Amino acid sequence: MRVLGIETSCDETSAAVLADGRLRSNVVASQVDLHARYGGVVPELASRRHLERLGPVIDEALTSAGAG
Repeated sequence: MRVLGIETSCDETSAAVLADGRLRSNVVASQVDLHARYGGVVPELASRRHLERLGPVIDEALTSAGAG
């Protein structure tokens, strides 16, 4: 069985693929540079960046795991 895990809390967008209980890929897109200039996380900017990065992060995780 393959499992795709997705995480978009706070300032990171990530996706991981597990197959038969083993980690096959883990991709993380950080927003640290985006929020650093504001001295902390700006929720509106974070949500927009999640929308921009989620598709590419999932694609990369699936490809890296040989599932995409």
